[in-house]
Amino acid sequence: MIDAPELVDVPARKVAKIHLTVPSKEIMTHMGAGLKEVRQALVEQNIKASGAWLTHHFKVPDTTFDFEVCIPVETDVDPQGRVVAGELRAARIARTVYTGNYSGLPNGWVEFMTWIRAQELQMVGDFCEAYTVGPDDSVNPADWRTELSCPLQV
Repeated sequence: MIDAPELVDVPARKVAKIHLTVPSKEIMTHMGAGLKEVRQALVEQNIKASGAWLTHHFKVPDTTFDFEVCIPVETDVDPQGRVVAGELRAARIARTVYTGNYSGLPNGWVEFMTWIRAQELQMVGDFCEAYTVGPDDSVNPADWRTELSCPLQV
């Protein structure tokens, strides 16, 4: 279900982002609208993405999702509507790739968290999902790839 996890040091990355706190049952509607809004701001400001779009989550979802929809960029985006410039901090992370339909992501996360606990690693608390291959790239969910990452305490 997931690739072999690895530990990696990642540099800080600039992002254009929108912060959202939404009911869990409405996540897909808000995530899609937020992504569209960030993409539109980048088009209007003639800024190109420098990597796959991602979500940066501040807590494990329960009845709500508290997260940012982000697109990595090389230059700061000017504030536009809800879109603002931000940065993902440099960190030592645990990372893996889940392959398949998004409906299987919760099980991928369980497998990943089990590995993190087995390695006796301590998460900082936030985590990311980067959508490296998705519905925009392939109609076949078996091709979809989502990078899961968790900053670690060092």
